[in-house]
Amino acid sequence: MKPELSVVIPIYNEEAGLAALFARLYPALDKIGIPYEIVFVNDGSRDNSVAILAEQFRARPDVTRVVLFNGNYGQHMAILAGFEATRGEITVTLDADLQNPPEEIHKLVEKMREGYDYVGSIRRKRQDSAWRTIASKAMNRLRERITNIKITDQGNMLRAYGRNVIDLVNQCGEVNTFVPALAYKFARKPTEIIVEHEERAAGESKYSLYSLIRLNFDLVTGFSLVPLQMFSMLGMMMSLASALLVVMLLIRRFALGAEAEGVFTLFAIAFFFMGVILFGIGLLGEYVGRIFQQVRARPRYVVQTILQHTPGKDEQLDLAVEKRQVSRS
Repeated sequence: MKPELSVVIPIYNEEAGLAALFARLYPALDKIGIPYEIVFVNDGSRDNSVAILAEQFRARPDVTRVVLFNGNYGQHMAILAGFEATRGEITVTLDADLQNPPEEIHKLVEKMREGYDYVGSIRRKRQDSAWRTIASKAMNRLRERITNIKITDQGNMLRAYGRNVIDLVNQCGEVNTFVPALAYKFARKPTEIIVEHEERAAGESKYSLYSLIRLNFDLVTGFSLVPLQMFSMLGMMMSLASALLVVMLLIRRFALGAEAEGVFTLFAIAFFFMGVILFGIGLLGEYVGRIFQQVRARPRYVVQTILQHTPGKDEQLDLAVEKRQVSRS
């Protein structure tokens, strides 16, 4: 039977928490009472996650599929691979760390049945560290102003997408992207709901400060030209201010004569301008670097194996590597 609900879960070094995830996820989905499938995408885990996923597939082959990457390509590439493998009319993304309780999935499904094609979620009470919560809220506000994408809680991956949105996302070949924002662009009727949030069940967060900064650069540069436009306007204003400063210094020179006291002020102004210029060059480099990655047309990810149940083969593992392993733009 074709599933109505697909749940996509990226996995990266989650062996410590997978048992707890399985113990809560399957009963929660069984309770909803609709046909479903779970697509686990292993993003090059270096621990025992693959063996645990294979064992779980053997235990529930009717509703479990496992996509195995040949390396680590990142959470959002794993989600995109999961989208390509889904068959349900509603697709829900979920992190494996149980910070988003699987018991909340039914709320998103019920909201989707009201006619929405994109349902985001807002954590009622975040269980993250203070610095991460503050930094996330600040970036949310800045990102919304720059990209005009209204996602209240961008760090929360518990979201639901309609089939129409999934099909459009699957047509995209972006190398650097932010999946919730990309889907939001295609949604006809998006909305958000409030969900519960728990402490991480086991292990540690895979997002370092550097990873979060890179993710926000992907989000901003992938969906807006505002940063470049802002620097263009800033450059024009600085040029005008510099011209006025030169005129003022010339007038001062002819009126009061030569003096050396202002040389350090000029140095300070020059260093400030150089700092702004270097930052602007770096920002331009971010855009150019992403263009460079895109035009090379390399595979976004490579699927090594898909574990899935093939009807009529007596519960045999289908370990055949699909010829369409590589997703290209």
